Parts: sequence; C-alpha cells; structure tokens
Amino acid sequence: MSTLILNLDFGEPPPKKTSEGNAKHRKFVRKRRLLEKRGFLSKKNQSPSNVPKLHSEPPKKGETPQVDGTWKIPPLQKKKTAAASNSGSEQSLDRKASVPWLTPAPAQKAGSVDLLGEFQSALTKIKSHPTHPQKKDPQKNPQKNTPQNSNPAHSENECSREPQHVPRKIVAIDCEMVGTGPKGHVSSLARCSIINYNGDVLYDEYVLPPCHIVDYRTRWSGIRKHHMVNATPFRIARGQILKILTGKIVVGHAIHNDFKALQYFHPKSLTRDTSHIPPLNRKANCPENATISLKHLTKKLLNRDIQAGKGGHSSVEDAQATMELYKLVEVEWEQHLAQNPPKD
Repeated sequence: MSTLILNLDFGEPPPKKTSEGNAKHRKFVRKRRLLEKRGFLSKKNQSPSNVPKLHSEPPKKGETPQVDGTWKIPPLQKKKTAAASNSGSEQSLDRKASVPWLTPAPAQKAGSVDLLGEFQSALTKIKSHPTHPQKKDPQKNPQKNTPQNSNPAHSENECSREPQHVPRKIVAIDCEMVGTGPKGHVSSLARCSIINYNGDVLYDEYVLPPCHIVDYRTRWSGIRKHHMVNATPFRIARGQILKILTGKIVVGHAIHNDFKALQYFHPKSLTRDTSHIPPLNRKANCPENATISLKHLTKKLLNRDIQAGKGGHSSVEDAQATMELYKLVEVEWEQHLAQNPPKD
C-alpha cells in the first residue's frame, strides 16, 4: 500500500497582481480606437513613445508581441482598421476644411496627409496674395481722387474769401424810447425792431416799460398810448431780443443808446456802429471822426428820405437803412477790423 504525502503551505499567499493598470490601459485603448474610427486619430501617425505603457497586458487571441512591448494585430484585422482609419481621415479632412479652428493631428509620417502644414501654407498664401485690398487701395488714395487742377493753397484762399461773399450771421437793430422817471428824462425801451442781412424783419414788438411813462416822445419815437395796451412786458421782450442777438454781428446807428435801453452789453468785436465808421464818412464827403445822423447818411449815400413827417420814426425803416449803409463799406471795414481787432 502506497503512502500519500501532502505538502501544505500555511503561509501568507503571494500578493495578487493589481488589475488597475490593465483596466486603465484597456480604457485608453478603447478610447483611442474610437477616435481612430471617427477619423480624429490615425494609428500610423502615433509613435510608440507617445503610447503610455502602464502595465503589460497578456496577448489576446491572434496577436503577437513586438519588440517595443506593443501587440501587433493580424493582417486581416489590420486591413479593416486601416480602411476604417482612411475613411475616417477623409471625413476629418472635409470637416477640418469646413471648420478651420479644429486642431490638426500631431506630426505625421511620410505618406500621410499633413493637415497642419497645409493649413499654415494656405494662411501664408492668403497673406502674401491679398486680392481685395489691392483693388480698394487705389480708390482710397486721396491723391487720385483729388482733381488735377486742385491746389491746397487755392482752396485755402477760397475759404478765406468766402466770408466776404457769403455774409455771416449779421443783424441790424433799432429801438424807439419813451420818457420815464423824473420829468421823463429817463429813456426806456418802447419798441424794438431787428432785421437780417437781407432786410427781412426778424423781430418787431412794442415793449411796455417797467416804470410809468411820463413822455411818449411821439414826435421822434412814433409811440402813442394805444400802442402800450397790448405791448410785451420789458422783461419778456428783453429775453426774446437777447436770444436773437447773442453770437451775431449787430449793426446799428449810435447803437450804444439801444444797448443802454436794453440794459445789455454786446461784445465790441461783434458790434458795428454806422455812426463811427470812417470809410462811410469818407464816402459821404464828411470828416472821418464826425458823428453824422442816420437821416443825413441815408440821403447822401442811398438817396432816400427817412424819418420824414410828424408821425415819428419807424424802427424797421431805420434798421433797414442802417444795414444798407453797412453793406456799402462792409468789405473794407471788415478787413480793417481783422487787422486791428477792437478790445472788449
């Protein structure tokens, strides 16, 4: 009878090899193959050094180990994978051609399509051969659009001459006063008329003084009691008048009296007083420094009678005559003021 001997080892069993690395590697391989099928990766283009080797995996059926530790797929399966990768690469080319911001594949070996190189070369061709800007540049060139006979100095001269031919914002004013205060010696505004450069009436209103009227001065002012019934109060009329005068050249005869009645001061550089324009006195054969009345200047230079009769003066008529007198010496007087600007 034979003897059966059992050799039992009751020590600790050897530690089992963890399969964590194998699971990670298999997950990586599955993702990679999925990307290859979709055409985002090509197995030919991946170098062995780029493939992480966490743990060795036992060979599957039909695979043979290589020197670098990777497993080679049989020829039949490789052809199918290659065909799938080629179709996927063609799809990726179409997608990347339509969507230029997709990241191209890494550096590829010979015989494969270098998307990054083609993408960069296409950019350099576009930059080196701009088509549309070259056609538009000649049109944007200001020298070609400028007429041949144009000259910058000539255009500047035309701009400098323009104020002489095209009048600036110029108005003429004339006011009629009545007597207020003790014995009617205070002159208060009772009518104001403003005309433009062409003689059209911009403003013509009777004004009610803030004080009691003592003397209407009808012989000179033409103001009567019934004119004050519906007259504009002085405070309202003054605001309306100053709104018209502000920023404009104001022409008047003895205009300081009008401004005093308005309780207003206009800049001297924008004031033209026909009673103190030497060229106007020379045209009328009068002393340059003399103060000539509006009636006399109008008769002498315009051959027209104003302020005639006992009905009093018309502020509209006086303002129109003042503007016509100013126009007679406008160019000469404005050139003189440009060389000798008055100080405010």
